[in-house]
Parts: sequence; structure tokens; C-alpha cells
Amino acid sequence: MSTLAFIGVDVGGTFTDFVVWDHQSLIVHKTPTTPEDQSLAIVQGLQELGLLRGSAATSNFLAIVHGMTVATNALLERRGARTALLTTAGFADALVIGRQNRPHLYRLHQQRTPALVHERHRLEVAERLDRTGAVLTPLDETAIPAIVRFLQEEQIESLAIVFLFSFRNPSHEQRAAQLIRTQWPDLPISLSSEILPEYREFERTATTVINAYVQPPVARYLERLAHHLKAHVNGATTSIHIMQSNGGVIGLEQAAQQAARVVLSGPAGGVVGAFAVAEQAIGALPDELLFSLPGQKKAINLITFDMGGTSTDVSLCPGRILTTAESTITDLPLRLPVIDIHTVGAGGGSIAFIDVGGALHVGPRSAGAAPGPACYGRGGDLPTVTDANLVLGRLDAEGFLGGAGDVKLNVSAARRVLQRLADALQRSVEEAALGVVRVANATMERALRRVSVERGYDPRDFILLPFGGAGPLHACELAESLGVSTILCPPHPGVLSAYGMLMADMVSETSQALLLNADALVVDLTPLQHALSAMKERLIAILPQRQSAEARFTAALDLRYKGQSYELTTALSLPLTADTLSAAIEAFHRMHTQRYGYAMPEERVEVVTVRLHATLAGAKPAPEVKPIEGWSEADEAVAWIKPVWFNASSPTPSPFYHRERLRPGHRFHGPAVVLQYDATTLLTPAWSALVDGLGNLWLWRKC
Repeated sequence: MSTLAFIGVDVGGTFTDFVVWDHQSLIVHKTPTTPEDQSLAIVQGLQELGLLRGSAATSNFLAIVHGMTVATNALLERRGARTALLTTAGFADALVIGRQNRPHLYRLHQQRTPALVHERHRLEVAERLDRTGAVLTPLDETAIPAIVRFLQEEQIESLAIVFLFSFRNPSHEQRAAQLIRTQWPDLPISLSSEILPEYREFERTATTVINAYVQPPVARYLERLAHHLKAHVNGATTSIHIMQSNGGVIGLEQAAQQAARVVLSGPAGGVVGAFAVAEQAIGALPDELLFSLPGQKKAINLITFDMGGTSTDVSLCPGRILTTAESTITDLPLRLPVIDIHTVGAGGGSIAFIDVGGALHVGPRSAGAAPGPACYGRGGDLPTVTDANLVLGRLDAEGFLGGAGDVKLNVSAARRVLQRLADALQRSVEEAALGVVRVANATMERALRRVSVERGYDPRDFILLPFGGAGPLHACELAESLGVSTILCPPHPGVLSAYGMLMADMVSETSQALLLNADALVVDLTPLQHALSAMKERLIAILPQRQSAEARFTAALDLRYKGQSYELTTALSLPLTADTLSAAIEAFHRMHTQRYGYAMPEERVEVVTVRLHATLAGAKPAPEVKPIEGWSEADEAVAWIKPVWFNASSPTPSPFYHRERLRPGHRFHGPAVVLQYDATTLLTPAWSALVDGLGNLWLWRKC
């Protein structure tokens, strides 16, 4: 290993993935996730890779970018900090009242997800600002000592402070935090004016509470990770950055303070990696392969499809990675910019079961990393999607993890658990397995349609890019259902999220509510210019001092028609001029037509929020493009021929290819299975494949 190593680490529900780049080659590795402490699996994997103390080889500098699920799991499992909320007198129940949306429209009896803050810990203090930020009622500083004593008696671990209209004037929040820290310096405090200085009281409160709830466990985890690495690094300098939900990375300190920004860090890394792979692949695609692209040639129009062990994440990239500030997690709004990803509970470890009505279901419950699917031989005793694929011959016991892993699949165990399912359905084991796969596919197809068809996009104009340990195994059947004719399967699909960590830039961002008439701003840019200047100063203070001059700043506006209660985010070109603002307004009209089918250019447009991003380019792996010396059949890569089930009538003899033996210019036809260390790719009978100069597999449907 060279003296400099860049390492992408993605913690999944079943495996922790590693991609190491040393400026010469990419090395991929997987190790079982340790749910009790994710940092243990990271240390173990780095040791297995020879990067830590006691290894045969070490690097002098390790640059680690890490995507994690600590914040996500804390929310999903309700294992966050014991949190309190301090708010303006009279508004303690805003977190519970919410928007009064019905979770299930036609259900007579509704049950909301419990609030993250118990009623007893939702506290009020006398203070009040008006909508402009002017003080109506001064902060009652005399009430703070009693509040602190109560927090200490209740053993509160984290505090969220959310005052009315603090996005206009943060002074009351800042003063309250200052007084509390005087009495209790170690209490973690999250201020809404720092986390989300935007209007909408409920969303601002919920997002600030989410940050307060996950901040202590995230901070403790990052502290443990840094400690473990320091204890094991053999004289090497270690730099650690954390993947954000918006597709950029931040330092440990910022991640520990603004933990809500890393809630979806793992899935975000996958989308960044997928877009980078497509950009590289399409840019290097020879003319004779252009026929495989739908729509415009060389256009990077992707549907990303990440199927892991617990869930499936899908995202639409119409020439760019889309972000949104309107996401939800555990039924709570998270009003921070995140990559626009839709998640469903269908993965390789999703458990199949029959309900009281006799219908077959798959997920969202998962066997996870422990005990895992029955075929893993770790005590799992329930049928999963992985067990079904193994019974159907789509996974191979000899070829799992490229035949080199510690996990050996047990076909007998998979058949045993599926036999119980088959008996209940009065079908054969293979029919039951096909049913499990089809139900899982139906769940994932709905997710893919939600991010494409339901948003006005035709999936036939896009390339499907599958990744995750199970993504390439289901891609062909899903593409057929959607009418997609082209699939791009990257060289290492099973660790693409970890690869995306390496491709990510350092990104810091902030926002500020404006609520101003767009036409008036075109005439007088002063309010927008002042907001952008103040935001730029905040971002420069966060960035590494030695690199702040290299930062690239980009801006965006949340726009809406007057009277609407929702916005669309539109890019704003910098430097700001009347022309660039007018162009953003015109782009908003076009975007509104794309999303909702109509526009109202004669109506007044409001600028609700301005957003500013600072980007520092990361060190990105540049793969070698190998020449294609003619086209040839890939017979030399065939490992064996075995029966694979595609329908309930009979299995089809299918060749199994070793991915590492495939060379640029190789082509082959389905049915076929491609084996490699980090994933298995299935070609159904209607599909063909060829290998490009980067080692990507291009799949297309035969006419």
C-alpha cells in the first residue's frame, strides 16, 4: 500500500463496505456489520485490509470518508437522547399538533407516531418576537435557572430551543442558550436559528428536535470511532469526514454538532457514486456503443436502484442529482437539504410471511446482519428474499462473495424455511420462492414509479443503474416492468455507496428565510444581496481555513406562486444580477409545469428561502479506460452451467460467469448469472450484455 490511501466506508444493515484508493488501484472489501457498535466493524475491516497496527503493510496517511446509520437507527428504533424542548410560552404543543395531516386518509381510528419529546419535557418561557423579528416581549431571563434545575432533575441529555420567529432574529435563542450553558456547560443544545433558520414553525421545531435527539448518540459514536482508530493506527495520520444526506461530506466536529445532516448519509453516497460511474462510463463510451443509450446521446439520465440487505433506495437523476428540503423520517419532517431518495422496506434480508387472509407479504421486517437470512447459517429461521434467490439458483452457494468470503450459503437451510411457506401456500418450494421474489419486485417497482412516472418522467428515457448487494440480481425484471431498455451495472455494484464516499466533495450549506416578492427583488436586489453576503460569511467560518479561498459557491431559491403552501427549489446563478434572478423565476415556471402539469406566469412569484452551498472539490479516483480490441463472446469467463428458475414450469440451464474474467469487448446473452465478490448480476432470457473499457456491464433487451 502506498503512503496515501483514501478509504470510503459505508455501514449497511448486513455488511460494512470498504473501497480503498491509493492512486494506483481500487480495492474493495466487505465485513459483517457490528450493530452494537458500528466502529468495531470499521476497525476490523481496516485491519483485514492491512491498514492498521499489526498489519503487514500500513499507509502514512489515511483519509476516511464514512457513511453511517447511527442517526437513522436512533430515530427508527427510538433510541436517541432523552430530549427536552424549550419554546415560546403558549407553543409547547406545536410538536404534537403538527399539520394535522391524517397518516391514513380513510382509517377511522388514527394513531400518530409518538413525539420524540415527552409532554413533561416540553417547556415554555416568556418571550415573543413579531414576524419581522422585532421584540414584543423580552426573554424572561429569571426563569432560566429553574428550567435548568428541572432539566438536571429529569436527567435530560439534550435540549432543543425553538422560539417563534427566531429565523428573523436569533437573539433570544442565543441568550437563552448562553444562560443555560453558564449553569450546565456540558448540556448539548440545538438552536433552531442555527439548524434551520426558515419559516414554518412545526417543521423548524421538528427538525431541531431531531437534531437534538440524535446529536448525543452520533457524537458518542464519532468519539468512539476516532478513539478506536487512534488506538490502532500504526503511526499514520488519519483524517475522518462524514457523508451528509445532501451528497457532500463534512468534518467530525460539524457532524457531531449538526447530526441531523447525516441521517441519510449511506443512501446519499450511493447516488453520488452512481452518478459518478455513469458520468465516467458515458463519457468514455465508444461510438459503436451509443446505440445502447435511450433518448439523447451522452445524456446522464439515471434511475438509481440500491437494494441492500434491509431496504431499497431509489432516486431519479435527470441530468443531475436532485435534492429536496421536504423529506420525512419516522413521520417527522426533516427540513434539511437531502438527496431526493425514496426508500421502501424490501431488501435481501426482508422476511416473507403470510397474513391472516392468506396473502403473501415481503418486508418491511428484515433479518438484518444478525441472525441474517437462514442460508447464512447464523441462526436465522425465517424465509427471506436471499433464501428465495438461492433456492431459484439465482444465487450460487459456491460463487457467493466471489467464492472468497467467510459466509457460505446453506441451500438446505433456505429450502427448509421456504418449505414452510410453500406448505402454507400449497405450492412447491420453487413456486413459493418465485412468489417471494415477485412480491419484493412489485414493492420496488412501485418505488421506481413513484420517483419517475408520478413526477412526470418517462422511465423509458432513463438508464437503470442497479447497485447494492442485491440490486443487479433484480434489475432486469424491474427494467422490463418499467419499459427500461438499458441497464448500466458498475464494476463493483455491491460497494458503490462506499465508492460514492470517495467521489463526494466537501459541502457546507446554509439557508435563510426571505418571504419577499420576486418581482420587487428584481427591481431592488439589496435584501437578497445582504442575505447572500451573511450566509457566505457563515459558510467560510465553517470551512477549513486553508481551503476556504478555493470554495465554489452556488445558490438556489425556494419559489412559489402567491397563495401556495409549497415551494420548488430553483438554481440561482452567481454573481447575483437582475438577469440571473429573472432566469431563476423563468426556470421555476418550467419546473412547475414539469412537476404539476401547468404554470401560472401571470401570477406573483414569492421568494420563500435562499440557499447557499460552498463546495471544496475532493480527490476523486480516475479509472483507467482500457481499449476495446474488437468484440468477442465471453466463453472464457464461464465458470459452470447450472439450472436457474425463471418461471414455475421448469429451470433453464444458464452459464455462470466470473466477473473478474470478463474483458473489454466481451459480450454474452441471457439467461446468465455473473458472479463477483460484492454482488451477483442476473440476466433474464430477454437480455444481452457487453463490457466497456471501464469494466462496466451494459445490459440491453434483445428485440
